[in-house]
Amino acid sequence: MCGIVGYIGKRDVAPLLLEGLQRLEYRGYDSAGIVVNTPKSPALKVVKAKGRVRELESRVPKRFAGTTGIAHTRWATHGAPSDINSHPHLDADNNVAVVHNGIVDNADELRAKLVADGIVFVSETDTEVITHLIARSQADTLEEKVREAVKVIEGTYGIAVMHADFPDRIVVARNGSPVVLGIGEKEMFVASDVAALVAHTRQIVTLNDGEMATLKADDFRTYTTSGATTTSTPETVEWEAASYDMGGHDTYMHKEISEQADAVDRVLRGRIDDRFNTVHLGGLNLDPREARGIRRVKILGCGTSYHAGMIGAGLIESLARIPADAEPASEFRYRNPVVDPDTLYIAVSQSGETYDVLAAVQELKRKGARVLGVVNVVGSAIAREADGGVYVHAGPEVCVVSTKCFTNTVVAFALLAVHLGRIRDLSVTDGKRIIEGLRKLPAQIQEILETEEDIKKLAAEYAEAKSMMFIGRVRGYPVALEASLKLKEISYIHAEAYPASELKHGPLALIEPAMPTVAIVPDDDLLEKNRAALEEIKARSGRILAVAHREQEKADHTILVPKNEDELDPILMGIPLQLLAYHTALALGRDIDKPRNLAKSVTVE
Repeated sequence: MCGIVGYIGKRDVAPLLLEGLQRLEYRGYDSAGIVVNTPKSPALKVVKAKGRVRELESRVPKRFAGTTGIAHTRWATHGAPSDINSHPHLDADNNVAVVHNGIVDNADELRAKLVADGIVFVSETDTEVITHLIARSQADTLEEKVREAVKVIEGTYGIAVMHADFPDRIVVARNGSPVVLGIGEKEMFVASDVAALVAHTRQIVTLNDGEMATLKADDFRTYTTSGATTTSTPETVEWEAASYDMGGHDTYMHKEISEQADAVDRVLRGRIDDRFNTVHLGGLNLDPREARGIRRVKILGCGTSYHAGMIGAGLIESLARIPADAEPASEFRYRNPVVDPDTLYIAVSQSGETYDVLAAVQELKRKGARVLGVVNVVGSAIAREADGGVYVHAGPEVCVVSTKCFTNTVVAFALLAVHLGRIRDLSVTDGKRIIEGLRKLPAQIQEILETEEDIKKLAAEYAEAKSMMFIGRVRGYPVALEASLKLKEISYIHAEAYPASELKHGPLALIEPAMPTVAIVPDDDLLEKNRAALEEIKARSGRILAVAHREQEKADHTILVPKNEDELDPILMGIPLQLLAYHTALALGRDIDKPRNLAKSVTVE
């Protein structure tokens, strides 16, 4: 959600930090700020602004020299967006500066104690509490001052700290919110996301929860919050700076939709075993005997990842014949679930840092469960916490709403379902059938993308709607849910999704000419059932846009999608609805890459 960038070295720091903040804009934010100093002039200089990074940039003085600095984009949790509530937060003497991602759960209690001791707060944020705790510490080193502060904090944090008395270093700490170090040549970086680093270094160290680091221009060291030294070997990230450019597209969302054929090819590459008509997934850390012992699969995710998990559960049930279901991770961790030793739990997250999913993983691990991760970001928290897993290899996804990562995640679940199925009861013939279907996907996705102009015209017709309904049955229902979510996220049109079979149990009351329905109508064994639902809508004067494999007589418009295997059809049927949402939002003049009130990586509860 919020973004952190920091640098210490020899270069002029302000341009580097502002560039880093711009690369983090996709995460969603409402204000930004920057603080800098130099070893020769250790006084902290700060500029903050409500609004976009360009507003902050316009306020930075021409003479704002510094070789050390930290910067931040804020997504409001405590206190409305304002200059004062923006980070960095400084103490009264301007000695300490802190940027913080996360939430301090006991902020009110700590604030009350500090106020009783005479501290005057200037912001409404929980972060300012951290600043004053560090400033009041009597410890001799900045590391000790920060360590004392984080020991009394409850909640989540990723923080970076500067101190005028220690101008040669930045101290950072992590608990539940990402902190990544970038290792350069006589210069060091820190960020909450590798996107802010890859223009300058691809050598990174990802901190674990309960870990801290000290960055100096020519060195870094990591250690625990209790002071024990940790060993951190830099890794090379696979993504380059060019991966975060728009590549000639008007928006990141359009770029990422258009990349899906190549992205699906990547997730398939090297994983298909034609000799045995199966799939090789080396990162599962699950041998065949263990796989045969699985009695149930529970998939946990949030938002788009939850919808991908729903499709994944259906694939696992149909191909591997293991009972499977998906549940929002945010609900699972609060309902005191029964954790069964014969259940395989799968955590799904594009960023690999989604807090609700990560917290569910940690609770499951505490109770002895086996957990796999399905994530996009190598080395992310969920990838490290899980017992094994599958990387979806979608590449960087910058737009707040997920498109290519959703598609690749579903394909990854198809691979997992084939892998488990061939160990269990999936025949050689069916294994070959699904593998051939998977191989067809990139070309079929490209075929869909080439119909964009037709979809754009349809979007113009439906953009005036105040509300829309999406329906699907069995495999089509998660597609309807995801399409509904995409539309509301970026167009702000109210949308609801229902199983087509549930129409007559209440939702039909909503049908009228002004309420269009988007229907998922695959050419499978439920085709006639789905057509009956279209009849019900048409009898009540409802407008229908069908997504189908053949023209639907009862629909006002039909988007045709190429046919694959029944099990894989949901992967293709979601793609034209991404384009429908995109062009609807475009027709309405929305800020597509940065929809209001949303953030890319939800790293707070």
